[in-house]
Amino acid sequence: MKEMLLRGEIKHMIIKNALVYMEDASFKTGDIRIEDNIIAEVCTSDGTSISNNDSIIFDATGLYAIPGLTDIHFHGCAGFDFCDGSHEALKKIAAYQAENGITTICPATMTLDEESLLAIVRATATYSEEEGAILCGINMEGPFISVNKKGAQNQSYIRKPDVEMFQKLQKQAGGLIKLVSLAPEIEGARDFIGKLKDDVVISLAHTEADYDITMEALAMGARHVTHLYNAMPPFSHRNPGVIGAVSDTSACSVELICDGYHIHPSVVRATFKMFGDDRIVLISDSMMAAGMPDGIYSLGGQQVKVSGKTATLLSDGTIAGSVSNLMDNVRNLVLNMGIPLETAVKCAAVNPAKVIGIYDRYGSIRGGKVANIVLLDDRLNIVSVILKGRPLL
Repeated sequence: MKEMLLRGEIKHMIIKNALVYMEDASFKTGDIRIEDNIIAEVCTSDGTSISNNDSIIFDATGLYAIPGLTDIHFHGCAGFDFCDGSHEALKKIAAYQAENGITTICPATMTLDEESLLAIVRATATYSEEEGAILCGINMEGPFISVNKKGAQNQSYIRKPDVEMFQKLQKQAGGLIKLVSLAPEIEGARDFIGKLKDDVVISLAHTEADYDITMEALAMGARHVTHLYNAMPPFSHRNPGVIGAVSDTSACSVELICDGYHIHPSVVRATFKMFGDDRIVLISDSMMAAGMPDGIYSLGGQQVKVSGKTATLLSDGTIAGSVSNLMDNVRNLVLNMGIPLETAVKCAAVNPAKVIGIYDRYGSIRGGKVANIVLLDDRLNIVSVILKGRPLL
């Protein structure tokens, strides 16, 4: 393993001889020059080398240089829940994510009452990160979902889609809500999609919808699916449901949890064959126990038992998110499920940034973008995390 970069303020740095992840989803040996917090230049082996210019030099020979990852669907980590609605929780969550190579985040709410959701979005809107992962948005998971497919969501707060409620939350959030979950079969869903499809990414979730209802929602403007396979009807040869409908709709992206518990590796491989790597977005769906020992935790106010890789509601054993971070999912996908690293990086860095509209600044290693870079060894262990041009590890 290479010697770790030192912590500290570094104005100018050159990462040399790395296997750089390029925007065409290939790795090429090259150098990366960082000026302040921006990638100034990327030079591969088929070009000229970058000169020193009194920069700090880090020899990354044998290391992969990938863009910092973006998790657009997780609920907590390191003993804190996004729904705590506090700056302390956001700070601890952001620190944990950054240390694990997730440099931009869009944490998710749970199905809660309106006042609780207002408190969460207000806290998020007024949060200003000094360190840790960059907060790029909010994923509003619930309360506009199906009672029968609620999963670990609290049934007491499930309600019909409410345009005015969403707009009120979005105003208090300062426009930070990037995704909102919706069961398209419930009353009010059509109106919600029609009025808000141009303002937020509408994600089909926690739903009993069949193929036809899903196709109608997609035609109206829904364009994303929350944790594919989970909390929706199974894919059947006579009833293809949500999964079949989104497979037939090339403009729709889908989330996939690859922790080795939520979805069987064979199904993961089949999903990549069905959807291709342009449409799959890796997510962790982690709850506050990620990075913590086994025990009893909470998720959206409900008690969760964590044992090994599993997190289940204490009340009825329902799966309650995951305890792995997004980088863990990347490793598992590559090392245990047979998916190429190039594909895994695309689905964990590029695609999520595109879904929430931040790819102009994040999600790839290209001149002009924020210098969020992760250096990995050949077993995908993190050697260094560079966040906004500053080495964290």
